[in-house]
Amino acid sequence: MKHVPLSCRGRCGSGPRGDGSPTLPPSLYLRSPNTPLEFSRDLPFRFDSLSGAAAIDRIRGRFASPCASRPLLPLSSNALWMSCPGLELQGVELDLGIERSGDPHVCVVSIESPFPLWLHRLSFFLAFSHMATGQIFSRNSQALFYNYKQLPIQRMLDFDFLCGRETPSVAGIINPGSEGFQKLFFGQEEIAIPVHSMIEAACSAHPTADVFINFASFRSAAASSMSALKQPTIRVVAIIAEGVPESDTKQLIAYARANNKVLIGPATVGGIQAGAFKIGDTAGTIDNIVQCKLYRPGSVGFVSKSGGMSNELYNTIARVTDGIYEGIAIGGDVFPGSTLSDHVLRFNNIPQVKMMVVLGELGGRDEYSLVEALKEGKVHKPVVAWVSGTCARLFKSEVQFGHAGAKSGGELESAQAKNQALREAGAVVPTSYEAFETAIKETFEKLVEEGKIAPVPEVEPPQIPEDLKSAIKSGKVRAPTHIISTISDDRGDEPCYAGVPMSTIIQRGFGVGDVISLLWFKRSLPRYCTQFIEICIMLCADHGPCVSGAHNTIVTARAGKDLVSSLVSGLLTIGPRFGGAIDDAARYFKDACDRGLTPYEFVEGMKKKGIRVPGIGHRIKSRDNRDKRVQLLQHYAHTHFPSVKYMEYAVQVEAYTLSKANNLVLNVDGAIGSLFLDLLAGSGMFSKQEIDEIVEIGYLNGLFVLARSIGLIGHTFDQKRLKQPLYRHPWEDVLYTK
Repeated sequence: MKHVPLSCRGRCGSGPRGDGSPTLPPSLYLRSPNTPLEFSRDLPFRFDSLSGAAAIDRIRGRFASPCASRPLLPLSSNALWMSCPGLELQGVELDLGIERSGDPHVCVVSIESPFPLWLHRLSFFLAFSHMATGQIFSRNSQALFYNYKQLPIQRMLDFDFLCGRETPSVAGIINPGSEGFQKLFFGQEEIAIPVHSMIEAACSAHPTADVFINFASFRSAAASSMSALKQPTIRVVAIIAEGVPESDTKQLIAYARANNKVLIGPATVGGIQAGAFKIGDTAGTIDNIVQCKLYRPGSVGFVSKSGGMSNELYNTIARVTDGIYEGIAIGGDVFPGSTLSDHVLRFNNIPQVKMMVVLGELGGRDEYSLVEALKEGKVHKPVVAWVSGTCARLFKSEVQFGHAGAKSGGELESAQAKNQALREAGAVVPTSYEAFETAIKETFEKLVEEGKIAPVPEVEPPQIPEDLKSAIKSGKVRAPTHIISTISDDRGDEPCYAGVPMSTIIQRGFGVGDVISLLWFKRSLPRYCTQFIEICIMLCADHGPCVSGAHNTIVTARAGKDLVSSLVSGLLTIGPRFGGAIDDAARYFKDACDRGLTPYEFVEGMKKKGIRVPGIGHRIKSRDNRDKRVQLLQHYAHTHFPSVKYMEYAVQVEAYTLSKANNLVLNVDGAIGSLFLDLLAGSGMFSKQEIDEIVEIGYLNGLFVLARSIGLIGHTFDQKRLKQPLYRHPWEDVLYTK
């Protein structure tokens, strides 16, 4: 953007403050607040003026277009943006007067302030429309999509395929905070679209993408849109969000117009060029697009404020004409980024567009810029227009319709006044919306009769492959599943464990043992069973820092590793020699007991096979120093279990092994293994086959893994809390030998 110092004509003298402050160069300030500041510059322009102090209440300038083929378009009040450090002047409303000269490329602008502007620095943009004068989309247009939304992007890609495009219209996705790829479909082919975290990076990676589709919320839409407008590769910005602050919108409009860029929205569904390119959800579903013949170009240019009504009019136009060539919904906010007349004047310069259809609405004065363009002969093609909202007069008070801008603020802003003005300016305006379709049809048929429109050959659009999910839902296909789950279901209003809703689990006061019974055994076990499970978890949670699992976890934590790594390093030591003997103890005790083997036959048989008896033996505990955990479990079982057959067999085995060695006592693995067999058999809720399967799969070792995880996590936190350094094993504890 060109920065031009602002010079002024008029009498200059001492500084306006009259306090002996340094005198500024004569060309930089005015002597009197009533002296007009006059300037003459070519477009494009931005003025950064007056680095001193001045009082300005009138600015008058003569602006000339540098391009003979691009006349100046009407200037509106929202094309002015002023700012002054220290003063709240951004978006200040000033009266603009436009004096037309005989040259359509030159106009004189007067800016009248309601009060003298005493400024230390004045910066302002005056934005005459240098907006694109012809097509803004083509079959090669590509977009950057801001704030990932799967459905509108997929609809764009499906439209591309329908139109026979060779390349997808979405070049990249911008999702703040994430990078990578998103998988989507381009016809039958699955493609990966790059995801960027920053607008600048996306524009750099995709220099051919000149359309920015902004699906950000109203809170961040302005900032992200301004960032996009400042990128040299971006030519068109569409803002989907409603509720963007008007002051922010004015700044976006001023910047876009001053830099020859197109702004569509805010509060827009977007736009479409039939057979070429569409923005987001424009025109709705593929079925609607096909019905409206949007897969190939027609002869009608269409512009509306309403996105919803655009879909209706696309259908109407397709019924009575050969379809649209381009359609734009400018958005329903008070200050749209581009106006109805902007796009009508564009359509006027597109040879393929033979007629225009305009749908306005009550509120605002946007339609009057089109009236002026018609009166001045800038539009040479038929315009069929209707301004909706005529029903507003039926209400006694002021009416606010759905859009922010659809609010009648006086007679001139009424639908009736606008329709009448358009009719008098030469547009074809029906007597009611019901007659709108007929007016479009008659205008089109007249152009056909005059030979100005040749019939568009119909083409058969390709069939869009149906997504598997929708095909399954409609019953068209069957697809095998890849995972089977019987223990939980998260598809309803709340998760369920084995069919029991989460709310029921909480309301009934279920504990951890109850949850384990549901998720592991798929049934709600009696309370004495679930309490036994909880006792096992508490007793096995930890056994000090010296056992292999805790030692590994401590060493890993002191190496600076994270919680999961430290936990896993300890869990990996669990096996036949450490904590993993519960299943084997249950398996061997059950087999021996069920076969009626005596303790002697069982132990000596295992010895002949070279197998240690699982659940028997301890490095510390002995006949005279019993494991308190084993005693607690045995006492609980004697008190609550209906039968302790397997535990009694394990005690008989212990009596025999103690006759061989003082430390061959029943350990906690053997106690839990034998008692769990009594729990399963005594509860009456499991068949013999189910009990065998539970032991074989490894359910009982799962108890030890779950329990010991609590202690290993504790050791990890303990070492990190103590800020212990890297562990190194002492030399004196190692036997170095050849």
